[in-house]
Amino acid sequence: MDAEQRNIRLIVAYDGTELNGYQSQQNGITVQDCLEAALSRVCNEPISIYGASRTDAGVHARFQVVTFFTTGRIPVANLTRALIAHLPPYIVIRNAEEIPLDWKPRWQIVGKEYVYTIHNDEVADPLTMRYHWHVKKPLNHEAIVKGAQYLEGTHDFTTLQGANSTPANPVKTIYAVVPRFEGTTLRIHVIGDGFLYHMVRNIAGLLVDVGLGRILPEAIPDLLASRDRRCIGKTAPAQGLCLEEIFFDETRRSSVLKSLGR
Repeated sequence: MDAEQRNIRLIVAYDGTELNGYQSQQNGITVQDCLEAALSRVCNEPISIYGASRTDAGVHARFQVVTFFTTGRIPVANLTRALIAHLPPYIVIRNAEEIPLDWKPRWQIVGKEYVYTIHNDEVADPLTMRYHWHVKKPLNHEAIVKGAQYLEGTHDFTTLQGANSTPANPVKTIYAVVPRFEGTTLRIHVIGDGFLYHMVRNIAGLLVDVGLGRILPEAIPDLLASRDRRCIGKTAPAQGLCLEEIFFDETRRSSVLKSLGR
């Protein structure tokens, strides 16, 4: 009698510094490669995973979601502990649970939250430099908050799309762009129904240019309308970006938005 197939969902966190992104590729270590190799050993069969989101090289995740099918009988309660020995220390399984066979991560998503972190001080902070963009010149907080408001809503975000993007619908709905300042740290919370390649990093770069006085907040609607990536400055570096959460439930998404004042 054939073993019964199961569908397992993992919540994964990782420090992206040593990784060449989420998706498997020929060169460099990736999240997908590490997880598939580790799961194949633990489950004693070849495993392919299905991710809810892709992250670029150097980008971190606190709440990545992957699923995989297995006929292995290891209890999900033991899976997190069993994988520790087979994963690098910068990839951690936060949770494992069995889910219905027809549950597919990308079909269930109702939103994502990214957080971009900036260290705004003349002096660098070597203890957190793996997780922020160091901007030396003082930023105008009021201008950044005002600029962020122009990015909320449903727009064609072609202007904020990275070069070499695969074809995608550029019209997205952004529920919140909320800058939060704490001392020398600026965290930009961005929640939307979907994102283009490099979109959040380009939002961060644009808001820094606004904070430095290079772009007026009121110019943002015209920049979006231009649908021209050349109208804005550089893409913010990868290490400041973290995939904070993927939402599969509108109640949870609403709760997070409420906590951000939206």
